[in-house]
Order: sequence, then C-alpha cells, then structure tokens
Amino acid sequence: MIRVLLAEDVRILREALAGLLGLEDDIKVVAEVERGDSIVPAALEHRPDVAVIDIEMPEMDGLDAAAELYERLPSCKALILTAVGRPANLRRGMRAQVAGFMLKDTGPRELSNAIRTVAKGGRLIDPHLAYAALTDEGSPLTEREAEVLRLTARGATPREVAARLHLSYGTVRNYLASAVTKLDARNRMDAVRIATEAGWL
Repeated sequence: MIRVLLAEDVRILREALAGLLGLEDDIKVVAEVERGDSIVPAALEHRPDVAVIDIEMPEMDGLDAAAELYERLPSCKALILTAVGRPANLRRGMRAQVAGFMLKDTGPRELSNAIRTVAKGGRLIDPHLAYAALTDEGSPLTEREAEVLRLTARGATPREVAARLHLSYGTVRNYLASAVTKLDARNRMDAVRIATEAGWL
C-alpha cells in the first residue's frame, strides 16, 4: 500500500483528490494539510511514501516545503502539482530533489500512475513542463536591471536604489523603464512580479 500525504490549500480540491485516490486499491491517503508549513510535521507523524504538494501554499511554498521534506524525511518522495509550468520552478524542484512535476489539469489516472512511479523511486516530469524548460530563453534583463528590480522588490525607492548602487537617480529610473519595456509590464511593480515569477530575480 502506497501511503500518501496531500498538501493543497483549496479544501474542495484537496477533498476531491483524496476521494479519487481513495478509489485506488494500492493507494491510501494518510494525511491532508492546507498549509505549506504543516507538510513536514504531518509527514514526520504519518510517514507517507509520497507527498503530493501544491506548489502555491500559504505560509511556505510547496518547493521550500519539499526541500525541507527531503532533508527531514528523504524516504518520502515529493510530487509537485502546479497550475502553471515555470522553468524556474522546475529548476528549483530539481535542486530540492523533487521526484515529479505534474500539471494540475492532469487526469486522475495519470496522477495515480505518477504516485506509483515516484513511490518506486522513479522520476517524472509532465511533458509540457519539460518542453517549457527546454525552450526557456532565459532572462532578457541585464545584470544591472535585475539588480535594480531586486532592490525594488524589497521595497527600496528609486532614490534608495541609486544611493545603494552608487548610481544617479536618473540612471536608476532608466534601468527601471528599460526593465518594464523588456518585460512588457504595466509598471515597475508589474515588472518585479513578472521577473520574480519567471525566476529571474
């Protein structure tokens, strides 16, 4: 019997997943959590073979939780579910020793088979996610544009960024404008969001 922990913050999805997996003869859901920081404590208590983890969780994201899970309970394999395939998340997952990545629109049979695969020590990546990672062209930002956006993301004003990087205020504004244009963003905070989600900051 494959013991599974489900980590999903949307209750109806979590309960639906538990119900579907409960129909499988060889899979048993032993724990359900709704917060990222609850994953490792629940895994240590229930000792699942596989943790099916939503990537976007409150308190701690699924990839950070998977990395901690690997350190604390390496026998439990992490299978990440994501609505959007971002190459940066795939790379983070590989560093965290995640055993599998599946899109959330995966069918119940594919998910059950994925759980069986990772429980046996296999690895798998949804083909769409793999293709996105292979075709990722990387960041269009220069190193300085990324640095300016990174400081902006931490709440620094353009004048504070200028002082910290020993640049003129006008130069910082030019870097921000260039980043906004390259990322096709609405404003600098939108540029921060786009670059962060892409893993470029």
